[in-house]
Amino acid sequence: MLPVDQKAQENNASLSGLNQAIADKAIFTRQKEERIASIKRTNAALTSPLEQYRLNSVLYHEYQKFQIDSAASYALKNLTIARTLNSPNLIVTAQLDLANIYFPLNKFLEANELLQSINPRKISKDQLEDYYTARAEFYQHYAANNEDSEYQNRIREYQDSLLKILDHKSLDYQEKLGVRNINAGHAREAEEFLLRTLKTKDKMTPDYAMLTYLLGLDYARQHESAKAIKYYAESAALDVKFAIKDNASMQELALLLYATGDIDNAYRCTQSAIEDALFSDSKFRTLHISEFYAIINTAYLKKEAKQKDQLRLYLILISALSIFLAGVAVYVYKQMKRESRIKKALNSTTVQLSELNRTLNSTNLRLNEANSALLEANKIKEVYIAQFFDLCSAYINKLENFRKVLNKKASEKHLDELIKILRSTAMINQETDELYKIFDRIFLSLYPDFINGFNSLLIPEERMSVKPGELLNTELRIYALIRLGITDSAQIAAFLRYSLSTIYNYRTSARNKAAVSRDSFEQSVMKIGLIEA
Repeated sequence: MLPVDQKAQENNASLSGLNQAIADKAIFTRQKEERIASIKRTNAALTSPLEQYRLNSVLYHEYQKFQIDSAASYALKNLTIARTLNSPNLIVTAQLDLANIYFPLNKFLEANELLQSINPRKISKDQLEDYYTARAEFYQHYAANNEDSEYQNRIREYQDSLLKILDHKSLDYQEKLGVRNINAGHAREAEEFLLRTLKTKDKMTPDYAMLTYLLGLDYARQHESAKAIKYYAESAALDVKFAIKDNASMQELALLLYATGDIDNAYRCTQSAIEDALFSDSKFRTLHISEFYAIINTAYLKKEAKQKDQLRLYLILISALSIFLAGVAVYVYKQMKRESRIKKALNSTTVQLSELNRTLNSTNLRLNEANSALLEANKIKEVYIAQFFDLCSAYINKLENFRKVLNKKASEKHLDELIKILRSTAMINQETDELYKIFDRIFLSLYPDFINGFNSLLIPEERMSVKPGELLNTELRIYALIRLGITDSAQIAAFLRYSLSTIYNYRTSARNKAAVSRDSFEQSVMKIGLIEA
């Protein structure tokens, strides 16, 4: 069994297209709304009942898996028109449309009443196909909320009746047969047909979306999770692009991702599924997803909290090391000042000795000896300085090794040895750039959309990008710390090793470029990545 992180990486390859589609979901929804509005404008002049009936049918199918309440209203309008025209054929069609739209609304009593009012012996062959399909759909929706073997028998009964009257060469027959084989446990037979049929279909069609959904379902029944995820993701991506809000692929994908331990992707798919269910007002989908949303959401929050705790620990360690390095810098500075004072004192002594040499020839030998001693002192001083910088260089090289030793001792729980090492005066190298890279990488793993979110708060011409090889630049890193709750400029300056005035300048500059209120800019930054209720 693969580790959870490796599974998530493999899933990401299958989910890349879906994630992009989810990011562009608003665009696809707007295109769907514009197409519906265009249909309404184009046919606004239609006045005859039959023309209105046909227009309502078109709008019904546009709304059917988009906004279910609207689809139901057009089906009801058509039923009224059909009864006014006293057309049995139109009445049956309207009744079947209305029954089909009642399923996702969980109006099973109303749907059953409509279906029972239809006499299958008195309708056309096309309507009979729709009738058997609706009957099977009715029990499939009803059985999802009420486990009873009798309902499964009724589903099979109507599916078998439908298969008998369908053209055996038609795609519809093959699809229904595939569903029948999956439900009957004949997964391999269904797989062979679906893979063969998939090769003949254009990828950007609802038929392709249905076939990939059935393949995902088939592989899920065979416990082949990786393949099931791949085809569910393809189907869900097409559903998003077609603005199909009442769909099953996204929900099944979320459940399967959660079962494989991929919490992040499961949460993302669950959020999308909830948005679609609420948008379409599908009571059936909303009820179904609410059963597992709380579980996935809780798991996601626990994972996020754990990652935040790890980040806090890393920040504490980085801060401690920064303070230590600052102490070393102060020590070096004091040593340099001390040497400067010594040099000044030696220069003063040299002047005095020169004066004495000019006035006291008798002490010339002693002065020469003193000068020799001073030269020797200067040489010692140069050697001392060289040794000091060599020591600093050695300390810088050893600091990384010191970190590794600490990590190894801590991992192996050699606490006595760890305490002994911590009490040691040996200095460990910690390269500042590497620390920032570690911070950037950990921070972006918790808030992967931070840069986009931050740029969205800036006016377009001031939005920023990082250089190749960088994760965050200085300004983004300042606001990454603010996002984590570190708002004190002094703390930020200490961590990033900048002056306090530099940090103030960066923060002021960012507020001046804000597309939102300057006073609320940093509060907006701190909200980047929050879960909306």
